[in-house]
Order: sequence, then C-alpha cells, then structure tokens
Amino acid sequence: MTVDVNVLLEQSRDTIAAMIEDGADPSLPYEIDHHLASQDFTKLEKAAVELVKEGYHVDDADEFEDEQGERWFAFAASVDVELDESVLARQIREIATIADECGVEYDGWGALLDDDEDFADEDFGEEE
Repeated sequence: MTVDVNVLLEQSRDTIAAMIEDGADPSLPYEIDHHLASQDFTKLEKAAVELVKEGYHVDDADEFEDEQGERWFAFAASVDVELDESVLARQIREIATIADECGVEYDGWGALLDDDEDFADEDFGEEE
C-alpha cells in the first residue's frame, strides 16, 4: 500500500503551478481534497477517524466498482489552505503516513477553482 511520496510531491508542485498559471491566486485559501480509497471499509473508516483527529473534514465514503468489477470505498479529506508548496507537502506526508498505517490507498489531492474546472490528475499518485 505504500505510495511514493516523492512522486506525490512532484505532482503537487506541478498541480500548484498549473493552477496558478490558470489564474488561481496563491494567497487565497482553496478547498483541497485529499483522496483515499480501500476495498476494506473498516480500514478506510480507521483512516477517516485519524484524519479527523488531524483537523481534516472527511466526507462520507462512496462505493464504486473498478474496471475488474471489484468493490472499493473512497472519500475525500478536505481542508482549506493557500496554494503553499510547503503546507501541501506537509499534508501529503501526513496523509501518506496515515494511509500506510491504516492499509489504505492515498491518491493525492485535487482542488476546484471558481469555474469548477478540476485540476486533479486522474492518475495522481498511482504507481505505474
């Protein structure tokens, strides 16, 4: 379940740069959604509890099937922060640690701008 934090950090820098290039003001707070998933609802629930303890807002888990027809559960852990690379890097490390400890997948973060354009990469954080 271990994610490559260095890949997530690089993708985070790229996402921040793309958002700023598209008009995001880095001094304003944005709702950042960190995405976690697991096939084991109990493990995902444990991760949610730990993230709430760290100050994140956790949505109810959604259920979906992957391309192989396997059932998964996923939620977003949200927080409002500025587009600050060091703050987001700290969050990535914190959430990746919790995900590893709970045995769930962490798929990086995304955010929406006012025009509702999603800047999250669908493959964000997935290892090839």
